[in-house]
Amino acid sequence: MSSTTLESTPSRRGAHAGTAGDRPGDGLSNGPGPSFLRVLNSEFIKFRTLLSTLILLGATVAVIVGVGALAAWGIGQALQASNANPQRSAALAAQGDIAASAPSAGISFAQLILGSLAVLIISSEFTTGMARSTFTAVPKRIPAFAAKLLVVLVSAFLVTALSLYLAGLVAVPILDQYGHTLDVSSGHYYRTLLINSAYVAAVAAIGMALGALIRNSAGGIMSLVGIFFVLPIALQIIQGDFVKELRKFIPDNTLAPMTAAEHVPDTLEAWQAALVLGAWVIIPVLLAGILLKKRDV
Repeated sequence: MSSTTLESTPSRRGAHAGTAGDRPGDGLSNGPGPSFLRVLNSEFIKFRTLLSTLILLGATVAVIVGVGALAAWGIGQALQASNANPQRSAALAAQGDIAASAPSAGISFAQLILGSLAVLIISSEFTTGMARSTFTAVPKRIPAFAAKLLVVLVSAFLVTALSLYLAGLVAVPILDQYGHTLDVSSGHYYRTLLINSAYVAAVAAIGMALGALIRNSAGGIMSLVGIFFVLPIALQIIQGDFVKELRKFIPDNTLAPMTAAEHVPDTLEAWQAALVLGAWVIIPVLLAGILLKKRDV
């Protein structure tokens, strides 16, 4: 009896010690696989060490700043030409402060570049077979997908915000040459900058979801182009009241209502546009997460 008692006590201690010590990482881990913070750090290392990623991020900055400078020059030329044409001057005045839109003129290109980058980040893992290693290290799969998504969202937001700010600084002296000022320190300018940055981050999240769903780089990028470039054109060609209402709910048409100083007729309210854009992000991301768990690698 004494030997049984002496053996039982250490075994219980070993069981408790094993329960506490078998958890890899820190307290954020709830099962097999590394902690989320370690997965996030791993995904960030993969993100920043790829040359293609750095090239696309640099291209985003160059495109936004370059197109912003060209837009500022074009707006300055238009404002100068309108001085001798009262009708044209009135038409430009009806559009509001068009000079404020110069820094964000390259957003359409930025959403294509960063959206394509988001597709490539996850679809390339399935193409190269790296997904097997990733999901072997992270058996639950969802933490790896969430870490990739978080890295893409934050990177797209910060790069776009920095690019828009630089574009504003470049546009100021160009517009000054034509006698028009651009206040890059106003609250409305910063609000527009943040909304545009959040919009591009949302497009990147949609791209990430498409890459996980289709698992093919070309297919994911073409789907992204179809949603944000082909679909708006197609709906402009097709006539009808129903199609006119439908145009309001495509993601490409949610940005203008959110950045407008006042509500634009025949568009959604700002909060409605934000909800629509959120739905375009949440539904594909949730669907991608569900299928990621059920599919074989």
